[in-house]
Amino acid sequence: MIRTEGLTKRFGSVTAVDDVGLDVSAGDIYGFLGANGSGKTTTVRCLLGLVLPTQGRIELLGRPMPKAGRDVLPKVGSLVEGPAAYGHLSGQANLVLLDASGRQPGGPLGGGRRDRSDRARRALEVVGLGDVGRRPVRAYSLGMRQRLGLAAAMLRQPELLVLDEPTNGLDPQGIREIRILLQQLHEAGTTIFLSSHLLAEVDQLCTRVGLLDRGRLVIQESLSTLRAPTGRTVVDTSDVALAKEVLGPAVEVVEGERLVIRSADPARVNARLVAAGVAVRELGPERRTLEQVIEERTSARRPGEVAR
Repeated sequence: MIRTEGLTKRFGSVTAVDDVGLDVSAGDIYGFLGANGSGKTTTVRCLLGLVLPTQGRIELLGRPMPKAGRDVLPKVGSLVEGPAAYGHLSGQANLVLLDASGRQPGGPLGGGRRDRSDRARRALEVVGLGDVGRRPVRAYSLGMRQRLGLAAAMLRQPELLVLDEPTNGLDPQGIREIRILLQQLHEAGTTIFLSSHLLAEVDQLCTRVGLLDRGRLVIQESLSTLRAPTGRTVVDTSDVALAKEVLGPAVEVVEGERLVIRSADPARVNARLVAAGVAVRELGPERRTLEQVIEERTSARRPGEVAR
């Protein structure tokens, strides 16, 4: 769905995107993480042909960009930073205009003038704006404008959704509703590329993760792989001293009543502790959180050092 090789974008002496190689397959919900200023939005703009890269290759839906943009972009829904709309027009009128300005591709993305208003109305209902679709956009809150941008991105049931900070300006309930909506779109066959700096959002939604750090892609892996057991066992017990005596040098970390044991076999650890009379409250394989993985990959780099 998305593939880049050596993607680089420089603004004068500043390298905003540096040799990025993205690989997003059909069916992915790909979380594109990075701190503010790491180059995420510039990368997204390059993918959509809004900014020309300094060097490198880009493919969307198997076609080269921006050369094939005329054929590819009608099949791609996008929301980049803040959505734009005519403030004096209603949300529905804005969607109708957007729909009318696009091409009329065949297949499931098609649709003519006759059902244009129905498409706009359905898109508004999907993002929770069905009751305010006829209200002027200038009266919308920031969160409502963000929902309108999502409705515009989904207007034609795209094969690929490219979203840059889609939950910006939404309250917790709105964030949850958008997450459920994106999960439903994914289940219906839409591939989603989600750029965000919110770890929780990516952790709960995405199947694969890419991390951009100072313009370089330092992680690109499935979330299940990143969360895989580390080969150690975590034990929660009030009998810390006895547990340390039983397990000896296998105890690598002690944090209050939490012990980290050098063993990939929790059942065996549990059997030894129980046999010795240790009261085990909780036990299981150690798994790193997404936050821990990101901290390891980014904090280990010195300023100016290139990560591979």
